[in-house]
Amino acid sequence: MSVVGLLLAAGAGSRMGRPKALVHDPDGTSWLVRSIEVLRDSGCDEVVVVLGAQADEARALVPSGVPAVVAQDWADGMAASLRCGLRALATTDADLAVVTLVDLPDVTAEVVRRVVATATGPRALARASYDGLPGHPVVLGRDHWSAIADDVTGDEGAKGYLRRHDCALVECGDLATGADQDTPPGADVEAGEA
Repeated sequence: MSVVGLLLAAGAGSRMGRPKALVHDPDGTSWLVRSIEVLRDSGCDEVVVVLGAQADEARALVPSGVPAVVAQDWADGMAASLRCGLRALATTDADLAVVTLVDLPDVTAEVVRRVVATATGPRALARASYDGLPGHPVVLGRDHWSAIADDVTGDEGAKGYLRRHDCALVECGDLATGADQDTPPGADVEAGEA
C-alpha cells in the first residue's frame, strides 16, 4: 500500500502568539521540519504540508521536495486545512493518508508506524489513542477522502465522521502522550483531541 503523510500546519496559533508552523524549540528545532521528518521516518512514501497563516514564511521552512498547499480559508478552522489537504492528495496514487498536526512534540515515527500497521487498505480508518482518548495521527483510507472533505466543518476536523464510521483506536499511550502544545515551548502543555 502507498502511504502519504498529511501534515496540517495552517493555523494562526493564537494561544501560541504566532503560527505553529513558525515555532522552534529552544534548541532551534523547527516544529514544521520535525513533524515532516516524523512522517518521513515512519515510512510515508510522500509528505504533503498544508499551510495557511503566514504561508510564505512557513513555506521557506519546508524542505525541498516536500509539496506544500495553502488553505486559503485556514481561518475557518481545522476542517478547512483537512479539506484542502485531502483534495490535494486526490491527485496522488496513495491508498492511505496519515494525518497529523504540527504541534505534537512527542508523537514519533514509531507511533505513526503502529497506527499505519493496523490499516488494511483504502477502506481503513484508524487513529492513535492515548490512555483510551483519541488523538493523532489518524489514518484515512482513500475511499473516505472525498466524503470526509465534504463532511468536515469548523475546528473539529474529522472527529464526527470517524465516530460515525467505526474508526479503530490504536493505543499508543506507551509511546507518547499525544498532547498538543498550545503555548510557547517551556510553558504548560495542554492535551488535545482531533
